[in-house]
Amino acid sequence: MYKKYVDSLIENKELPGAVLHVSRKKQTLCHQAFGSFIGTDEQEYPITKNTLFDIASLTKVMATLPASLLLLGKGELDFEKQVQYYLPAFKHAEVKVADLLSHRSGLPPDLPYVARDGQRDVMAVIYQTELQQTPGKMVAYSDLGMILLGKILEKITDIPLDVFTREHIFTPWGVHNTGFNLPEKLKALSASTEKVGGRFVQGEVHDEKAFHLGGVSGSAGLFSTAEDVAGFATHFLYPEEQDVIPPELMRLATSHKQSNRGLGFEVWNGEGDPLSCGGSWPIGSFGHTGFTGTSVWVEPQKELVVVFLTNAVHYGRSTNIRTIRKTLHTMIYSSI
Repeated sequence: MYKKYVDSLIENKELPGAVLHVSRKKQTLCHQAFGSFIGTDEQEYPITKNTLFDIASLTKVMATLPASLLLLGKGELDFEKQVQYYLPAFKHAEVKVADLLSHRSGLPPDLPYVARDGQRDVMAVIYQTELQQTPGKMVAYSDLGMILLGKILEKITDIPLDVFTREHIFTPWGVHNTGFNLPEKLKALSASTEKVGGRFVQGEVHDEKAFHLGGVSGSAGLFSTAEDVAGFATHFLYPEEQDVIPPELMRLATSHKQSNRGLGFEVWNGEGDPLSCGGSWPIGSFGHTGFTGTSVWVEPQKELVVVFLTNAVHYGRSTNIRTIRKTLHTMIYSSI
């Protein structure tokens, strides 16, 4: 049923294409590619199971979160320290590292729009950005906090975030088709996102802030496949079966903290509007979404992992992806 639904989305041009990966108890129930996209060369290409997607804000939980937990476990990162301790140029002394991961920093969600071909020192602007609320009190999703966290990780390790995550997270976890700044030979294997300046963006990050940061940021920039995202999520479903990060820290990240948030992840607490996994998923389900049209959701009770990667912004930024996600995940859950 849910495969026919995705087919209908492609046919009705609500989405250009997608890859859906559903697994339960480590058994793959569905791994299917749908649709196509127009490349930078204006040619049409089919989406395959191995197509790379710009996963946008899934970067926050696939790169920045595990790197933070790794350094926390080693005692090299202190969640209770002020951001200023690591980044003295940041103007707000009251914001703690933990506030960045739980989206309680008080920072706004985004920066004013600057086009890809514009010039901007993203970090200088973030360091001086005013808070919108008192830190540590309310959850308000912010790209800026995760960008700051990415810079803190680089400061501690003295290693670029893309290199550190590849060597210390992705490689040991067996997530081999995931990374920042795709090499030229792989760009053609990635699903293009939006048309900008007369050409589709393909193999380069869609998010302008991440683009201005050189393609590597704590908030966006990562490319991955559906199979890799599923593999990553499986480690958070079974944290005792990996030895990169202390399992108790991984469980902490997927435990509800406030307003349907854990650390990095969204965590359904049963209060407020249903999350993008839909209203049928039980309390304790966790996941994340990305602006380009990507998502990952985990339901621990049934040991269910659902990855849905699309390049919805291929048709422009006004997409119906939020409704699509809820409908699709409700269909999947009812079929289990």
